[in-house]
Amino acid sequence: MGFPKPFFRWRPHPWHGLDPGDDCPNIVNAYIELTSFDFVKYEIDKSTGYLRVDRPQRSSSLPPSMYGFIPQTICHGRVGALSANTPRGDGDPLDICVISERPITRAEVIVSARVLGGLQGIDNGEADDKIIAVLANDSVYANCHDISDLPSVMIERLRHYFSTYKMIPGKPPTMTVERTYDREHAYKVIAAAMEDYDHEFGRD
Repeated sequence: MGFPKPFFRWRPHPWHGLDPGDDCPNIVNAYIELTSFDFVKYEIDKSTGYLRVDRPQRSSSLPPSMYGFIPQTICHGRVGALSANTPRGDGDPLDICVISERPITRAEVIVSARVLGGLQGIDNGEADDKIIAVLANDSVYANCHDISDLPSVMIERLRHYFSTYKMIPGKPPTMTVERTYDREHAYKVIAAAMEDYDHEFGRD
């Protein structure tokens, strides 16, 4: 008996086997690694596509939003060129924070996210941007189309979280948030990360 069509016999790799979205960079697919309830940092295993435990968080703060990445992106030179403080990216998929009014409590899900802006982060001298988005069909955030439409306290929480989530007592921070940027710049970062991916891996 043959497999019905369409049928994926094997699970697609979330980074390489999913696409960024038909309406990218306005609406993107986001693969969620962390929820707002996780005290452990999970990260995609680049070889297998499964989630790996990266580290338990040292601090008591929780992620202010869902956190993951945009498939078929990578942060290399083109992303680094958009930062004033480093010429190179961190070599990881482009991170994205997705805000929703209703709590989403499980990871390893795909959500459609409307891009609003981002945070320009530098981690150990490498560009580590965080795109900021809202759940595309969220009723409460339906009228948010730019980062300026979000409550300022939400941006403060995101900045604080990413400025502190890698801190080790007694050691200087390795991660800094340089600035917040709007939707138009976020589009440029996403396009650059997709071009970096094409250069690194090619795209069928």
